[in-house]
Amino acid sequence: MSERSHDTIESVQLVVGMEIHVELATRRKMFASAPSPAHPDFEDAEPNTLIDPVVLALPGALPVMNRAAVEMSMLVGMALGCSIAERSVWDRKSYFYPDLPKAYQLSQYDLPLCFDGAVDVPAMDDAGWLEFGGEGCRVGIVRAHLEEDAGKLTHEGGSGSQVDLNRAGTPLLEIVTAPDFRRVEDAMAFCRVLHATCRFLGVTGGDMQKGQMRFEPNINCVLTMKDGRTVTTPIVEVKNLNSFRSVAGAIRHELRQQPSRWVETGEEHGPAMKSTRGWDDAKEATFLQRSKEDALDYRYFPDPDLVPVVVDSAWKKSVRECLPTLPVERATRYRDGLGLADRDAQQIAFDRGMADLFDGAVEAAASSGIDRAEAAKLAANLVVQGLGRIANERETSVAALGLDAAKIGEVVVLRQSNEISGNGAEKILELLIGSGDTPRAIAERENLLQVTDTGALEGWADEVIAAFPEIADQIRGGKQQAIGRLIGEVMKRSGGQADAKAVREILLAKLG
Repeated sequence: MSERSHDTIESVQLVVGMEIHVELATRRKMFASAPSPAHPDFEDAEPNTLIDPVVLALPGALPVMNRAAVEMSMLVGMALGCSIAERSVWDRKSYFYPDLPKAYQLSQYDLPLCFDGAVDVPAMDDAGWLEFGGEGCRVGIVRAHLEEDAGKLTHEGGSGSQVDLNRAGTPLLEIVTAPDFRRVEDAMAFCRVLHATCRFLGVTGGDMQKGQMRFEPNINCVLTMKDGRTVTTPIVEVKNLNSFRSVAGAIRHELRQQPSRWVETGEEHGPAMKSTRGWDDAKEATFLQRSKEDALDYRYFPDPDLVPVVVDSAWKKSVRECLPTLPVERATRYRDGLGLADRDAQQIAFDRGMADLFDGAVEAAASSGIDRAEAAKLAANLVVQGLGRIANERETSVAALGLDAAKIGEVVVLRQSNEISGNGAEKILELLIGSGDTPRAIAERENLLQVTDTGALEGWADEVIAAFPEIADQIRGGKQQAIGRLIGEVMKRSGGQADAKAVREILLAKLG
């Protein structure tokens, strides 16, 4: 047996830190007046149309910092529990690729805008649903610094490389965690929660296929030998992963492969040992790209054309006041405080537009005297099922439907008082879109108000029992599913306005 073999390894401990790049959805680029492709108004622009003298590094063109990008970054930093630097500076990170014409990237090295944070990562299942009460983990946030994105190189059709500079100069927030992940599941949960948080804050569209969020896990392993000795494998950084599935696949692949690489090469973690690898979705494997540069290779130095970012207490306070209750906390409150089902709580909480409508509807209904928990359950059904269906059919978001939360609250009140049915409530929601009418006015106009007059309902019930004696006898004999036929006949006689639940109770009482 050789000194290095799989037989000498007693156990393998995964170690993962994450680097995440978030394109910020400002209208303009980080240091230029050119439009940014990360903003929805410009994301489908033709190649090389979102450029100006600063992007092209023309002589005499000078950068000017985008204040909105700084504020968005501060907001994310606060959500991650970071300290916000009172003073941060811009550095030039030199590298010679054609995707940035000036041959350096403006970034933050020594003094990042956000630093020393920490976030509690909840437990999640493989599909991304929160497991309330499950065991999560706490991860440190080393830094979240601002920089500009590079352009895009394509190598297609055998005609050589092509450069699209639309993305060059786009505001980019790089978030770096401590190497605190020991399980693939925790790393995945963090990626999902961060993605949801950034979208919830409105700082990015979060479309990973368009590169608006890119994940780069830094992966290595601690190998414990049977003789008690430990070996740490070299760090592998897997670049530009654009799906949660790819993140999980890359980490699991490296966890399987790194012990074998050590057996083969004997290489251990140390200076100049870090490598960069890509991910092949088809093969579900990483592949070597290059050995990783260290900071000295980039020749960082302070940019002489940009002043430092100075954040005073007033600016910090104004940004913090914009920080909403975040998705995981909201989901927990909806579940534990309002009694929503686990998945309804998460589905609402992780969608800012849906959550704001839900909260407003519950407040409006509760102010009318309805029990808050009952109002929440009715509002959740309307928002998730009703508005969710309408939004999907129209290929848009719930927020983009343009509905007013107070009017949804009025629909909740009508539903709670049994003046309308569940189907009627969804019909009213659909008719409210683009309308200035009230929910009650729509219900009256469309004949959606239910008849709850006991006398009228009993009269119709007597009529159908007399008209269908055989079905009535089946129900008396214990075949209760047959009652649906009688309920349907009552609904016909009422023009669809009878309260179906009340009709059922009346029929069962009359038939014993």
